[in-house]
Amino acid sequence: MASDKGVISNPNADPEAGDVDPKQINALTASVMNNPEVLAAMQSKLAGMIGMSSGYYESLPNIVKRRVKALKNLQLEKIKIEGDFYKELHELEIKYAAKYIPLFEKRTTIVNGLYEPNDEEANYPSDEEEEDENELSEGVKEKVKVEDKPEDKDIKGIPEFWLTILKNVDTFAENIQEHDEPILKHLTDIRVTLIKEPAGFKLDFVFSPNEFFTNEILTKEYELRCTPDLEDPWSYDGIAIVKCKGCQINWKSGKNVTEKTVTKKQKHKSKGQIRTVTKTVKNDSFFNFYDPPAVPENLDDLDDDTHALLQADWEMGELIRQNIVPRAVLFFTGEALDDYDDYDEDEESEMDEEEDSDADEDFVPPKGGKKGANK
Repeated sequence: MASDKGVISNPNADPEAGDVDPKQINALTASVMNNPEVLAAMQSKLAGMIGMSSGYYESLPNIVKRRVKALKNLQLEKIKIEGDFYKELHELEIKYAAKYIPLFEKRTTIVNGLYEPNDEEANYPSDEEEEDENELSEGVKEKVKVEDKPEDKDIKGIPEFWLTILKNVDTFAENIQEHDEPILKHLTDIRVTLIKEPAGFKLDFVFSPNEFFTNEILTKEYELRCTPDLEDPWSYDGIAIVKCKGCQINWKSGKNVTEKTVTKKQKHKSKGQIRTVTKTVKNDSFFNFYDPPAVPENLDDLDDDTHALLQADWEMGELIRQNIVPRAVLFFTGEALDDYDDYDEDEESEMDEEEDSDADEDFVPPKGGKKGANK
């Protein structure tokens, strides 16, 4: 006989003996799993249990807890030593950064057409180019050689080198708007300067003369914490960014892409008169990167939105310092993107699986949606 919940009862089961029909269990499970309210309650309960102590430590006698406290003191000593390691590591980076400067300076001269590499300097074996050349017949090779455009010789350096790099990296591409690109075409170099005291680094974005702003260099500074915070030592996980500071951009009249003017109509409540109000609001732009949110003295005072903005900003700063500037040519050609692409695909795959499991079968996505929209 079917119950009012759709669960089949077993007429031969003895309730007092605890007998339960397997079919009844399966039916009950199916009923629960198909009830979104029950599932949501279960998920909420499970989420609250994650990270909860088993209660074992709390049940230990004081003499054992005393030994655990001794282990914590040993752990603190280890963290202090680790802090010294990262502090020395930063100083070592500063030492070797000076050795990279001549290489980066020569890179800049080549990119901007101030120096033409000789045959020996430009003789780098490229597997892909060799494969492509081997696949061509001798006649085609000669034809390609003859058809080289003479005007190509007038091209100086490597056009749009840094703009191409930034657009190749999703983290930056998501923030570059169409109105930013004409400005970023004037970006001639990105330099990193490591600072010893207080520990940190500075990013210099060098621009050629342009119609948008008068600055020759736009700067972004980051302060690092190499040693643990004594008030919260257990959160220590090596070098971390704790503060950042941008710079003022001296925009030329009517060229500020970080602002836009909006016009709204307002109606007077009692008189019914309508007036037009014009005001300036913030506009999406890559150049908001130079105007980060203020960081309070106590990081616990950060609201969620500001924390998310700062986290994204700090990740961009680290990406430029640790990867893009040291390996610029590989980001330009796309070779350095392989590792990032593999990681993103794995992460997106996991996220897609989670989204699919919660998806509404009747949901139809709106037309005109664009993947990878600005966050």
